[in-house]
Amino acid sequence: MLPEISDLIHRSDPTHLCAVFLPGDPARAGRIALWPADGTDAGARGDADAGGLSELTVVGPGLRPTSVRARVLPVDEALPVLTRARARAATDTTAESGGAAFWGAAALLALRFAAQGRLLPGLSPAGHDAWRIGPLEAADLDAVRALAAAMPPAARCVPLDADGPPRLPAAEPLLRAFLDAVADTLPRSPAAPAAVGGPAFAARPAEPRPDLRDWAAEVAAGHDAGVRLSLRIELTGEPGAPAEPAGHAGGFRAVLQMHSPTDSALVADAADVWAGAGAAAAAFPAGARLDALRALRRAARLWPPLAPLLGAAVPDAVDLADEEVVELLGEAAAALAADGVQVHWPRGLVRGLSARAVVGSPARPGSPGSPEPVDTVDTAGRTGSAGNALPSGLLSPGALLSFSWRHALGDAGDLTPAELDRLAEANRPLVRLRDQWVLIDPAEARRARALQDRRLTAADALAAVLTGSAEIDGERVRVEATGALERLRATLTGDARETNAADEADEVAAPPGLRAALRDYQLRGLRWLVRMTSLGLGACLADDMGLGKTVTLIALHLHRNRPGAATAGPTLVVCPASLLGNWQREIEKFAPGTPVRRFHGPTRSLSGPTPGAAEFVLTTYGTMRLDAPALAAAADWGLVVADEAQHVKNPRSATAKALRTLPARARVALTGTPVENDLSELWAILDWTTPGILGRLGTFRTRYAEPAESGRDPQAAARLAALVRPFLLRRRKSDPGIAPELPPKTETDHPVSLTGEQTALYEAVVRETLAAIAEADGMERRGLVVRLLTSLKQICNHPAHYLGDGGATGRSRSGKLELLDELLDTIVAEGGSVLVFTQYVTMARLIERHLSARGIDSQLLHGGTPVARREELVDRFQAGEVPVFLLSLKAAGTGLNLTRAGHVIHFDRWWNPAVEEQATDRAHRIGQTQPVQVHRIIAEGTVEDRIARLLARKRALADAVLTGGESALTELTDAELAELVALRPAEGSGR
Repeated sequence: MLPEISDLIHRSDPTHLCAVFLPGDPARAGRIALWPADGTDAGARGDADAGGLSELTVVGPGLRPTSVRARVLPVDEALPVLTRARARAATDTTAESGGAAFWGAAALLALRFAAQGRLLPGLSPAGHDAWRIGPLEAADLDAVRALAAAMPPAARCVPLDADGPPRLPAAEPLLRAFLDAVADTLPRSPAAPAAVGGPAFAARPAEPRPDLRDWAAEVAAGHDAGVRLSLRIELTGEPGAPAEPAGHAGGFRAVLQMHSPTDSALVADAADVWAGAGAAAAAFPAGARLDALRALRRAARLWPPLAPLLGAAVPDAVDLADEEVVELLGEAAAALAADGVQVHWPRGLVRGLSARAVVGSPARPGSPGSPEPVDTVDTAGRTGSAGNALPSGLLSPGALLSFSWRHALGDAGDLTPAELDRLAEANRPLVRLRDQWVLIDPAEARRARALQDRRLTAADALAAVLTGSAEIDGERVRVEATGALERLRATLTGDARETNAADEADEVAAPPGLRAALRDYQLRGLRWLVRMTSLGLGACLADDMGLGKTVTLIALHLHRNRPGAATAGPTLVVCPASLLGNWQREIEKFAPGTPVRRFHGPTRSLSGPTPGAAEFVLTTYGTMRLDAPALAAAADWGLVVADEAQHVKNPRSATAKALRTLPARARVALTGTPVENDLSELWAILDWTTPGILGRLGTFRTRYAEPAESGRDPQAAARLAALVRPFLLRRRKSDPGIAPELPPKTETDHPVSLTGEQTALYEAVVRETLAAIAEADGMERRGLVVRLLTSLKQICNHPAHYLGDGGATGRSRSGKLELLDELLDTIVAEGGSVLVFTQYVTMARLIERHLSARGIDSQLLHGGTPVARREELVDRFQAGEVPVFLLSLKAAGTGLNLTRAGHVIHFDRWWNPAVEEQATDRAHRIGQTQPVQVHRIIAEGTVEDRIARLLARKRALADAVLTGGESALTELTDAELAELVALRPAEGSGR
């Protein structure tokens, strides 16, 4: 918007701002003229040379022509002015409009049509490429006419002729010209011609296209018919005996009806319009017949049975065969409706066969269709007693549940098998049933009858009732549960408290041996775990890091091992090596006297006393992978716990496979990030805790993950959430009432410029590697992309990190290191403590050496640090002996309790926000008493800057659907990759 026009809007009452529309050819050449009603020049303020002002003759009060100096704007520049004038005029409905408010309302109507996709290409009267508003339905036309009727004289006060009495333009044609001007302006942008391969219908300048006249006429004929058609289906002949399904000896015919575009309620048979009979027919304009024939020609191309009407003297009606009626019950009606031709069936006919499935308990052995008898088997695969199993071994492997179908027609209730047989065998679309005529595709009835005998695996049945639907033969149908399965569904979803397990779980209190006061949310988590494990199901506790998953699990162990409990048994905890000490300390603190042993290290052994019923055994993922057979045979594990369960997110890994071989009466996964990269990781965790609940991995990807991740099926994510919710408990620190005592966390992004050395290295690597990528393909190309991204991130950190030259690590070589020094100087001077995370051990060592040279005490923890040394480093930091703790992101991003730190610095960016949040949670967790400052250092203008912006959008979806990290970037095209990694000259430094 020009500044003087903006000033004019703000200093003038918009009801006194005059505006008129001046049409042009093509429509986008139209202009809006604006001037103040008080007579001052439109450019008097802020317009030194008065350039752009035009002398305009308008009809003023007393119908006298008057000359005004107006600012004339293109439509795109005028739209903000008009809409603002409309908004401000809405506060004063009593004032007489000077025109701007009216054209603001017209602009809003045009934008609404455009947003609905009502844009059509064509040619202007002079033969130029032009867009216009259309096609418009009856309601749209009513809105246009109502607005045109409200047009004030001031909005069209430019006379049509210079000579003679002043004559103003007609309101509706002028309004339509303005709507077309908006439509012809919006699709055009500087990038549009290149995107569509030419200037026609994309560029601003007028493009003469006389070669498109026939095409434009076809478009106009297809969308500008003066009438709309519909088909009224009638029965011919007399129906036979009510009891006979095939008693209707007659047939069907389609009667052609015409609808007036000027009055949506005006409908007449085509025969009456041709004959001019009746008041309704007389109301149609003279050209209605031709318009109807054009519309009928299009409809006949979509559905050939209408073709005979085109050759008839009067296109009144056409007889239909049974198979043609069946077509109208399906795709033919949809195709006609898309062209505006609706099909109307006789009243009283019942149409549409609805279906739902009812899933019941396994059939009793010996009954028809029942499965072979099976032992009661718990979900982990160990045969045993049914003491902790589901009712009747409901989810036992091999159990099949009956899948009974219920079909209904309208509101008449469920059909009996005999009635469904009658519909299927009638072989006609019209059947007499329950004293009413039923219109149904015979093939659909036969398909419904064929669905009667189905069986589902127990896991598939539970998934179907939890989501409320199932996909059968490519169609999604509604599913209900009965019997024990319904009771289980109600228990899992919290809809009812009907089972003993649920009642007992609701009464669970903190066990007597627990030396901790459980918070309310922790007690709810304990009760949920008790309920799930008592049902023989696994569970995933996915609370945010630092909310006390460990103490909740210790409480579960104590509850399961209470005196006389049938669930008593040792608990095996599998965790990262860095957490062994933390687990032992937590058990000794919160459950003193509970036996605990470590199975780790070169001297580990399971010989000697068998783990007792109430004992904890702690081991690492690496040790478990090596000694899985020994662990499987060591004890009758009552509970197996996978802490930081994202370590087994790849179900094909050796670690995940080994974990699945450990039998237990219950399995629990603990993780703060059930989804780090994609939904397959969620499948891996839940398929371990409760095998089969999400189906096979390939089916899961097809049914849930791919539709949800791509956004192709928005309901897929909702169905997956309904299926997962009973088996996964997720709480965030930010949830109301979860951790109100937790101090605040402040996050700050610190952009830094590259030094001259970094800039030169960055540009050289981009140039050389992109050239190599352009010549490569397949795995070689992917490897080059990953190498490029890694190299650029290393350059952003420090030239010595990329070069590996052992050169000086001074701050003058790296903008990041310079900022790190500034942050650390302030933190250390204030007596604070800080965690510095980097994904590269090499960079951590460079920082350690640099800080040592500056006399700042620091210590480093990485993946190669021995377990005993890790615990020593944590204790030293927590005791305040060392102010700066350098940590490898992957090795120290989970499990550690480092609440001494009031600051967290991410020196470089990981590709996943969930991983960074886990690292931050080392400090921002229960037990923290001071506010936590999170600093992220970002090299501006680089790939790191672009990734940071992507992560900012991705962070909100960290618990839902996440794309892959670097692996996803390897699939970018060469052009997309170049755009991602290109150094922005204006943002770099040292240039």
